[in-house]
Amino acid sequence: MARLEDLDDRSPRGIAGTLARQIRQGELSPGDRLPTVRHVAATLGVSPATVSEAWQALRRAGLIESRGRAGSFVRTEPKPWLSPRVQGLVGYVEGLPLDLSRGTPDPALLPPLAPALRRVRPTADTNVYQDSPVLPELRDVLASTWPFEAEVVTVVNGAQDAVVRTLEQVVGFGDRVAIESPGFPAFLDMLDVLGAEIVPLDLDAEGVTVASLTRALKGKPAAIVLQPRAQNPTGVSMSPRRAEDLARAVRRARSTAIVIEDDHSGAISVGEDVSLGRWLPGQVMHVRGFSKSHGPDLRIAALGGPSELVDRLVARRMLGAGWTSRMLQTILLDLLVEPASVAAVEVARRTYAERQAALCSALAEHGIELAVPDGINLWLPVADERGALVQLTTLGIRAAGGTPFLAPGPEESGNGGDHLRVTAGLVETKAASHVAGALAAAATAGAVRYGA
Repeated sequence: MARLEDLDDRSPRGIAGTLARQIRQGELSPGDRLPTVRHVAATLGVSPATVSEAWQALRRAGLIESRGRAGSFVRTEPKPWLSPRVQGLVGYVEGLPLDLSRGTPDPALLPPLAPALRRVRPTADTNVYQDSPVLPELRDVLASTWPFEAEVVTVVNGAQDAVVRTLEQVVGFGDRVAIESPGFPAFLDMLDVLGAEIVPLDLDAEGVTVASLTRALKGKPAAIVLQPRAQNPTGVSMSPRRAEDLARAVRRARSTAIVIEDDHSGAISVGEDVSLGRWLPGQVMHVRGFSKSHGPDLRIAALGGPSELVDRLVARRMLGAGWTSRMLQTILLDLLVEPASVAAVEVARRTYAERQAALCSALAEHGIELAVPDGINLWLPVADERGALVQLTTLGIRAAGGTPFLAPGPEESGNGGDHLRVTAGLVETKAASHVAGALAAAATAGAVRYGA
């Protein structure tokens, strides 16, 4: 540990920032015991209450943990059943006034399930093991809103399940996969598990750039993973023009790569419903999730694409999970057609858009100019990621660090650097000014207080 007495800033934030930097840079390792509060207070010539406040901030940031009389220790890796990048996102802290780290929807904006449960419970058929894995009525409703004419539409256990199962079908060890950076951490971890070589794709205001995809296609990737709307973490939605240009790049390269589109927030997105499948129907597996719009615990998503690939995926599922519960399918069908539920999702879509606009407007008052994102997440550039996280926790707010969202490799479009992902969809309009002030302080003070 660096000499504490050399600290210039001996406030709780200054002390916490120094310790956070030492943990991030490896000067302190998981499991290391920290000096006692009284020892640090005597060394720095400050009150024990000042040091205690710094230790509390580090605990709220998930960097240290208390073991009672044994003292405080640098936190070890939590929840070993989670993949490496996802471990960097889990909420270590309970009880913070405002947790904006999880990327989850506002429960108050989800359509109520009780009416659907009352209506569907007597009708769902759960007794046939070898029947079609998707209810015909649900398939018809889904197909009627699909962004291209897919040969087969089925359902699986959530959008992540759909993407992962498709990757397992088309990616082998050593294959290249082009994927957005920043992108969804679980997909990056899955590609590591598959032994794939990750090829980062750059983003701008209209989605993945044509230049980065053209560059990636030279390596003959087996798959291309895209988020067409409300991209996680940036909130970018792909324009129809960009979708057509990307499809043209794939055709021009004579690529046979399977394009996997994760439309996880479609129902609450204000972006246009776009898909490369309009121009490449035989190569696109399009996923439509309902967790953000209808409830994460429903664990259900739709998947549509070429029959050869969808049928192969369904056949593999039949040897394991089998099918997605027809009870859940019936509930989703009800939520998709029942007028009150449809209206509730539309209210949520408008509300998220208003909240994003309000927060961005408030950030602009602090000199942080951002394009208004789509969906529920905001990608905030900061001077120092860990320092910003620690400072936010002192203000009672938790966000997610940006590092887990970045693919390995050079960042050529400005998407790299230190960032926070903020679940802005949870910030009510009336709280936008307060939250923006905290975010701006964390974003700009990191360079001075914590270093880069």
